[in-house]
Amino acid sequence: MPKDSVERFLAALDPEHREAVGAKPREEQEQLAAAWERELEADDELDTLDELSPPAAEAEAARRVMERGAD
Repeated sequence: MPKDSVERFLAALDPEHREAVGAKPREEQEQLAAAWERELEADDELDTLDELSPPAAEAEAARRVMERGAD
């Protein structure tokens, strides 16, 4: 399991977003990964999902971060 937050964030993304984020500068990747970690920490629904399926919670948080970035 990747330990670096950017690697973990990239692993949680769907393939299309993973490729797009992977092409971004490292600094931007780090900002997105930090937003992803904040999403995981702040949302109680994700806490519940994390108990059932940590990968699903991480994927949902990644989807939310990317959706907000598209706004």
